[in-house]
Amino acid sequence: MSLTLDQKKVIVTEVAEVASVAYSAVAAEYRGMTVGDMTDLRNEARSGGVYLRVVKNTLARRAIKGTEFECMNDGLVGPLIIAFSQEDPGGAARVIEKFSKTNKKLVVKLVSLGGKLLDPADIKAVASLPTKDQAIAQLMSVMKAPVVKLVQTMNEVPTKLVRVIAAVKDQKEAG
Repeated sequence: MSLTLDQKKVIVTEVAEVASVAYSAVAAEYRGMTVGDMTDLRNEARSGGVYLRVVKNTLARRAIKGTEFECMNDGLVGPLIIAFSQEDPGGAARVIEKFSKTNKKLVVKLVSLGGKLLDPADIKAVASLPTKDQAIAQLMSVMKAPVVKLVQTMNEVPTKLVRVIAAVKDQKEAG
């Protein structure tokens, strides 16, 4: 059953809204996957904060027009599922890459990050990007390191003084 014009408009609007705020996008060919596999993929995507949708290519082109994912237009060919990262840049890549390891029928075709179309092999690099919490933790450790070093250095002065006094005391007691 084909979609009515109103249904198509709703799909385009929904995908365009998601694409306008997404950090990255991955399109993968799902030819030959079972319904159970697709359900598992959708569940993983939902738990990973990833918007996942099978959209007709013409509707997808209209939806991503004017967004940073417009660079994907030429590659939207064949049966594709599109994943948009909504929480962190590597979210969609992590979900798709992890799932494609166990299901060889899911083949990555397009990866877009920051308005640039990347090679599909770069999905591993995008998937390895830290999550928001990991990035904050890394930043905090970098910011904390100089303060810790300063405190250690300042603490070393009285420690050395105490050692010198103890050595002088020991020397006088021995002599």
